Amino acid sequence: MRETLVLNATYQPLATISFRRALVLVLQEKAVVEDVDPGRVVRAAALELPVPRVIRLLRYVRVPFRQRVAWSKRGVLQRDGRKCAYCGGRASTVDHVRPKSRGGADSWLNTVAACAADNQRKADRTPEEAGMRLLFEPYEPSGTRALVLAFGVTAEQQAWLGEAVTA
Repeated sequence: MRETLVLNATYQPLATISFRRALVLVLQEKAVVEDVDPGRVVRAAALELPVPRVIRLLRYVRVPFRQRVAWSKRGVLQRDGRKCAYCGGRASTVDHVRPKSRGGADSWLNTVAACAADNQRKADRTPEEAGMRLLFEPYEPSGTRALVLAFGVTAEQQAWLGEAVTA
């Protein structure tokens, strides 16, 4: 389970890792703890450490350019805030705007979060054919929002990514 957000020396988010790996980096003095998970501690024979929520590397790590976030059903649900694109209710699945049977792809621009009822009602048709209207258009996430989707960052960790996350 990935629980700890790793920041570069410049506070740029890099990845999420297990809290055990984060503790190893801290104990090896390669990183410092920036935020801890209150109430959670790891105990050893002569040591008691809080579980880190966010760590920062002490040395800058050069990151190659990231082109885009890979598409995933989980990512679409997160991007759309688990809100159905047709009725605004709670979404539990992903719907293809242009059905896969008609050449629609698994892509950010062709998929939206949907509730099961609307997904079944739309079936193998386009929204226009089904008489349904999209409440919002699908988009490809970029910037900080893409990082949240790629890393699965928790609400507590999002404060370290800046205000652009909620947009």
